[in-house]
Amino acid sequence: MKNNKYQAGVIGLRMGNAHCIGYRSNPYCELAAICDPDEDILKARKAEYNPRIATTNYTDIINDPEIDIVSVASPDFFHAEQCIAALKANKHVMCEKPLTLDLEEAKQIIEATKTSKGKFMIGQVCRYAPGFILAKRLIDDGAIGELYFAESEYAHNYDRAKGVGNWRIDPRREPFIGGGCHAVDLLRWIVGETRQVSAFANHKCLKDWPVNDCTVAIYKFDRDIIGKVMVSIGCIRPYTMRSCFYGTEGTIICDNTSPDIKICSKKFMSGKLDFATLPVNIANHNVSAEINDFLDCIVNDKPVATSVYEGARTVAAALAAAKSASLGGQPIDIEVI
Repeated sequence: MKNNKYQAGVIGLRMGNAHCIGYRSNPYCELAAICDPDEDILKARKAEYNPRIATTNYTDIINDPEIDIVSVASPDFFHAEQCIAALKANKHVMCEKPLTLDLEEAKQIIEATKTSKGKFMIGQVCRYAPGFILAKRLIDDGAIGELYFAESEYAHNYDRAKGVGNWRIDPRREPFIGGGCHAVDLLRWIVGETRQVSAFANHKCLKDWPVNDCTVAIYKFDRDIIGKVMVSIGCIRPYTMRSCFYGTEGTIICDNTSPDIKICSKKFMSGKLDFATLPVNIANHNVSAEINDFLDCIVNDKPVATSVYEGARTVAAALAAAKSASLGGQPIDIEVI
């Protein structure tokens, strides 16, 4: 800490730019260091933010004794290596989703958190989208009775978002984990823990990609709740995470790109079976709220809600669906983390 402010460094400046903005706007923090292997974007962000360190080598940030917090916002393949290095250096670590693409690597990060003096947060940003927050609050308050079915979708057109160096096309990056973890984590957060999954996949849109571009998974949750997650990375439509929650007393429809959510509830109906509209802010990638929450946990020494275990459990649930799809829909029990 310097000048009574935590010093933050950000690794990966595309996804990480929102982290830079979040740290700069937090009163307890200063953006002290940035890293990206692309020298052009590094130069542009250096001119914009004027950090003390601007480097193409992430170890320059981790080895700096004045850096207190590290955001790992690099491509998915590097999360484990960079998070573990930062934790070993006793930094507080914010990692972009997904935690990893591999469950063994996720377990290695868990082990690193056990001996580190730093706190760890996984950036499952849908938990900070106002529409989803309101939907969860209504469900927790019993507005739609007892949940029995929930579904969420990650519908995106990756043909226009291949990533720097086309990293999203890498066959190691299974889309159901890399992007679909948003929808899986959202249902885990609102509905409860997953126990078993069956999934099917096909490959009809992005035919020159080495991965399936559509997967549909049916999950068995605790409390006898059924869930469905659809992931499409080649769909011809704007990005959305439309989600529906069905309870014994009503239904909620929401997403992270609309200025309202819809609820049909016996508790609020005046006789007519119809949806009421509740306005919300969109803020579909509310990274600044994540950063503020993380700093609150650090400053006040509070436990982090989106812990490394939450990240690992979402990875386990997503990997199980991908495995089921590769086996033609065979049911897969989800490993308990």
